[in-house]
Amino acid sequence: MSFVTAMIMSPSLPLVPSFLLAAALGVVGAAHASDEPAAVGAFDQHGDIGAVGSPGSAAFDPDSQEYLLSGSGTNMWGDHDEFQYVWKKVKGDFIVQASAEFLGAGTVPHRKMGIIVRASLDPKSVHVNAAFHGNSLSDLQYRRAYGAATEEVRVGPQGASVLQLERSGRTFTMGAAKFGDLYSTQKVESIDLPEEVYVGIYICAHNNAAVEKGVFRNVRLIRPAKATFVPYRDYIGSQIEVMDVSTGVRKTVFGAPDSLQAPNWTPDGKRLVYNHNGRMFNLDLSTVRSSPIDTGAQVHCNNDHAISFDGRMLGISSGSPSIVYTLPIEGGVPRQITPIGPSYFHGWSPDGKSLLFTGARNGDYDIYRVPAEGGPEVRLTTAKGLDDGSEYTPDGKTIYFNSERTGKMQVWKMNADGSGQTQVTDDEYNNWFPHVSPDGRKILFISFPPEIPSGDHPFYKRVYLRWIPIEGGAPKVAAYLYGGQGSINVNSWSPDSTRVAFVSNSDSL
Repeated sequence: MSFVTAMIMSPSLPLVPSFLLAAALGVVGAAHASDEPAAVGAFDQHGDIGAVGSPGSAAFDPDSQEYLLSGSGTNMWGDHDEFQYVWKKVKGDFIVQASAEFLGAGTVPHRKMGIIVRASLDPKSVHVNAAFHGNSLSDLQYRRAYGAATEEVRVGPQGASVLQLERSGRTFTMGAAKFGDLYSTQKVESIDLPEEVYVGIYICAHNNAAVEKGVFRNVRLIRPAKATFVPYRDYIGSQIEVMDVSTGVRKTVFGAPDSLQAPNWTPDGKRLVYNHNGRMFNLDLSTVRSSPIDTGAQVHCNNDHAISFDGRMLGISSGSPSIVYTLPIEGGVPRQITPIGPSYFHGWSPDGKSLLFTGARNGDYDIYRVPAEGGPEVRLTTAKGLDDGSEYTPDGKTIYFNSERTGKMQVWKMNADGSGQTQVTDDEYNNWFPHVSPDGRKILFISFPPEIPSGDHPFYKRVYLRWIPIEGGAPKVAAYLYGGQGSINVNSWSPDSTRVAFVSNSDSL
């Protein structure tokens, strides 16, 4: 059964946001702007804008979730534009993300593809455009008035094909990066576009006698949380995604209109375990069906949970204050491990004999070890400030964790007995929840921007998933996403250490 069929036929599954269902139902074809709507993935319609020399086309592959565009057109410059456009009408503020790649050598260095926001489908429309060129330049282009000359600001280094365009009222901000690097950004202010605009992706040959092709990956249309959002009371939509860490290619596999959080990947590679509205669930990756896990009386589970290395046991944190429990992976009566709270579970030892958790004791949050069968807890960290997110390496010799003891939240490591505590990352970002890959070679973590307080990991922020080799080094970006709390609080590496699962967020568009 396909993903879409499973979603439609199973009333027990969470509802799928309209934009996610639209992406799964995308169709292949070509249409002019004046034709009947022809949806392409998450977009409503597509067609040629301006006097293009040859008809363009657009296609969406629901399996790979890639968009393939072809288009002609003299240019997108001066007082008018000619290009193939795939669009959706959107009101208010939004974020659009995509990775762009031309197919073939091309005929003109300045062929363009990217993300564009327009007042209308008129070739002379006011617009803002995050452009990637055939010669590897990226820039923020814009036309302030109907028929006015196009202006530009260069953004990012050569080859910065990871693009983001965000609207906040009359201000538009472009981000551009080479995959693996942080965004470089530029913004343009006081652009008078209407409340409802055309938002989408495009391609232009820059030669009206030619047709160029390009592919867009990781296309995301995001509605940020409202300014009046109240954490832990108000929630926006969630998507569970799976990503190849080496390429950054992502695929959305499941969604809900509220808060899905913290997927664990089971050691057999067949399922993801996540929490939703206080309950624990299995997501079967072959059928994309979700089923509840029986956790007995513990129906207030949070996003601090972990699966034992042998795949037989599940550790959860539940209640207020949070208490650590264990139970069989298939469900059952939970066994209470920590007598007091708050206690937030994070990791099993490889031999299954010990658990790691973050506990609030004596006015401070530290990392503790406790026997998996219950017993006296042992304090492993004593530094002032929050220590959190502890996990064993697969050989059981080292524990990775995050600590704000130096002023910023950073990744640290220590020996299994708590000795030899050493800082691993050191930059301006607040780095949380280090997860060691099953092969012991990589560490993945989530990075919150510098303006976020070091002791906080909030919902609905512009964050990065980054990784470093186990031996250390400069972090590389694996994912550029809108998320935060609940995205990757737990270890979600695939058993073969090539992919991770995580949660991204968007309100309905």
